[in-house]
Amino acid sequence: MLPLAGCNVLELAPWRPGPHAGRLLVDLGADVVKVEPPGGDPMRAYPRLFRELAAGKRSRVLDLKDPDDRAACIDLASDAHVVLEGFRPGVAARLGVGPGDVSERTVYCSITGFGAEGPHVGRAGHDLNYLGWAGVLEDTAPGLPPLQPADLAAGALGAVAEILAALLERQRTGHGARLTISMAHGSHRLVSHRLGGDPLPRFLTGGLACYRMYATADGRQLTVGALEPKFFIRLCQLIGRPELAERQLLADAQEELAAELAAVFAQRPLAAWLDLFDGEDVCVGPVATLAEAAADFGGGTVGPSARVGQHTAAWRAELDSS
Repeated sequence: MLPLAGCNVLELAPWRPGPHAGRLLVDLGADVVKVEPPGGDPMRAYPRLFRELAAGKRSRVLDLKDPDDRAACIDLASDAHVVLEGFRPGVAARLGVGPGDVSERTVYCSITGFGAEGPHVGRAGHDLNYLGWAGVLEDTAPGLPPLQPADLAAGALGAVAEILAALLERQRTGHGARLTISMAHGSHRLVSHRLGGDPLPRFLTGGLACYRMYATADGRQLTVGALEPKFFIRLCQLIGRPELAERQLLADAQEELAAELAAVFAQRPLAAWLDLFDGEDVCVGPVATLAEAAADFGGGTVGPSARVGQHTAAWRAELDSS
């Protein structure tokens, strides 16, 4: 039995962070009911991503601007162990489905951009904005991250961690919780350890030759993450340049060292380097394509997502008969 079997979750969250948190709760066994507006969640415009987010959930259509539908939504919330919402602060309360409208036993979690108070509370934003405000992009701008750490890590994973802790507390005390997740604050926590300075400038963002990507002879890329001296020493031995290990952490030698490593790695194709390093403790790997990565690490086929409002009619029929 999955750990959240029997846990009912009401998802009132469009776009990505809230639905991703809801999907993680599905994977843990929760029964997640997704409430969508009459036109459906705007993420349905991206079918493949929406399928990932909505698989395993039930869909019910409610117009929260309609008084009857608001009352029906509160009925749903009254049966839920967890309510997960992703509107701007104050919107859910104005719609009549805020934290004050549910039982004190409910774990009510709001995923927000900037929290529930402070100068940015009403500011619009998406992942890139939160990362920029949080200082995450200082070293790498104008480069764009290939995924959304504010949405997925600070937002969704942060929400799931808080929800699980609140469910444990509810089990002990019978009381729910009112949780507010700030994606900007959570993103800043991910990098705040750097406020005191890095051991070397841009320590993990290109400043170290032993922690970079290098082009191979066939135009592919090799990741080198040999931070510990033992890994870098062995790496240098295997490529026939043991003397390079002496300069691993010399601040004024990094670009010259990187250039020498780049010249070596450019001499062979990616597969040849992977064969050489296979079974060795060197912290080296490929920049795999998504298809290559899926072959090794994919989680199997994702099931279908519900049609917009697929489970609304049966649910309303149950209400009418009760």
